Amino acid sequence: MAAASALTWQQLRDLKLSELSDAADGWAATSKFADHARERVDGDMSGKLSKTQESESARSAVKRLKRLSENYHYIQTETGLIRGTLDGLASELVAPQRRLRDALDDAAALGYTVNDDGSIDYPAGGKNALTDDAIPGGTVMGNNGLIGAGNPGMYRDGNGMYDPAPGPDAPQLKSPNPHRAKAQDAADRIAHALREACEIDERYSSALHKLKAAPGLTVDNKTWANVAGDVDAVGNAASKYLADQVLDKSPAERKAWWDHLSKDERQEYLTSFPDVIGNLDGIPATVRDEANRETLPLVIASLEGKTSDGAQDKLAGLKGIQAKLSHDSHPPMYLLGFGTEGKGRAIVSYGNPDASKNVSSYVPGLGTALDGDFADDTVRRAYQTAKAAQKFDPSSASIVWLGYDAPGFKDVMSTTDANNGAPDYNSFMDGIQATNEHKDPHITAIGHSYGSLTVGTAARQDGGIPGADDIVLLGSPGTGAQTASELNVDKGHVFVGSADNDPVTKLPSLADVLVSGSPVLSAATSGDDQLWFGRDPASRGFGAIRMESGDGPLPVLSNQGPTPAHSGYFDPSRNPSAADNIAKIVAGHPDSITTEAPR
Repeated sequence: MAAASALTWQQLRDLKLSELSDAADGWAATSKFADHARERVDGDMSGKLSKTQESESARSAVKRLKRLSENYHYIQTETGLIRGTLDGLASELVAPQRRLRDALDDAAALGYTVNDDGSIDYPAGGKNALTDDAIPGGTVMGNNGLIGAGNPGMYRDGNGMYDPAPGPDAPQLKSPNPHRAKAQDAADRIAHALREACEIDERYSSALHKLKAAPGLTVDNKTWANVAGDVDAVGNAASKYLADQVLDKSPAERKAWWDHLSKDERQEYLTSFPDVIGNLDGIPATVRDEANRETLPLVIASLEGKTSDGAQDKLAGLKGIQAKLSHDSHPPMYLLGFGTEGKGRAIVSYGNPDASKNVSSYVPGLGTALDGDFADDTVRRAYQTAKAAQKFDPSSASIVWLGYDAPGFKDVMSTTDANNGAPDYNSFMDGIQATNEHKDPHITAIGHSYGSLTVGTAARQDGGIPGADDIVLLGSPGTGAQTASELNVDKGHVFVGSADNDPVTKLPSLADVLVSGSPVLSAATSGDDQLWFGRDPASRGFGAIRMESGDGPLPVLSNQGPTPAHSGYFDPSRNPSAADNIAKIVAGHPDSITTEAPR
């Protein structure tokens, strides 16, 4: 495509968009060929060689084949991105080209002349009321056209004088020549179509210019870091195209859109926009997992050596996830989303949430971030829940959803992070119910610590948490609600785990703190059931079912840290009663849990 400043209305009119689509198909075929070649190298060549031969020469050959596989992988990825760029360009240019041609047709039908610069000559018409002479013709330029940037439009009357033409910031002039208004309308439409096409052309040209391979055959971390930048560039260039196709749709609509794509079309979207597809609610779990496994090494490579915005913490978190993905697990692990925005994002499931009848989604709280502890701590809780739930019903999956910035100690007394995270959590849950293969899946929302406020905030939105049958609140400082009925699930389907030695479940209300002057003193002396974020979910007045969760270790005195009881709910070795009860609820057997009296 031409640079934006050089694109003319004649070029836009004559542009054969089918040729761009054909070129996109050609690059798609190249990407598919490279993918198949990579599979052959990995499976039929290096795979068999490494299993059957143990000599030094065989090991050397396997190393060379691995390099060849990486080259094919690089070719597949980059050519797929080129395909996506060209396809997006062709698709977005359809509308401005159609509008341009319609305006040209209208001008021709009226007998007007469209000049090379986009201005339009119109003939004489009408009569001068004083002289009875014909009103001479003139020339109009489209609003914000090519005569000076930001010009509101020009016209030339029969005397050769230029004046401001009607525009949003110009006085509305009236001409007795009836042709002038019609010519102005056509000129404005031409200018608008050309301006839109120039913006599209510039956006995609910028992305295409970045899709260049470095000299040589070495594909290393630097190469993949560059590819990560290419993925971002193509995604940004195609943002409007993707918005029209899928981004501006509900999860259910996205699922329907995906289902109607052909096998080749699905693969092309996966190859061209893996970062978008991998994080899109309403896209099947196996597809999201495939896309995210593809982009994970690219993002890891892009973070190497960076130190700003917590890059090294996020790098450690992503490497921890990558290490777990590299090993088979039972239940199997699915990466349903990740990102580097804020404190980092990660959504991990143990068990396929689409194929499972029972699905839980756990929101972590205070201090949780995508860092070196995330995979071995937060993700492990989802694994523990899935493993235990499958003992009661094998068709169970458990998810950890870090799709928001959980607060640190400095911000934990504010509802801001919960308010920001709740809509995204509900969107994710809407996607879970949209992609689940069962007619009526059993879905459980779990909030731990500050995450219980996020879940509570999501539940108190109109309609509640999409698809949620049960809500489990663990170590909760409050949900923002005064009663369980506010959480939009049936009576008897809100469960609370609150260990007696968990200090977070006894955070006093702000009013109590103001009266006593001390959070510690007010926690010890307050006789009411109000916590920092509303009524204590474990209290009788709240109306939830308090499941047995034990006392838990004492803070500090147990030599297990400041709040050991707060972090042990999911762990069967640390809090067996709570872990067992969580698993039973997730598996759809809440009637079999053990309970204790509310506070």
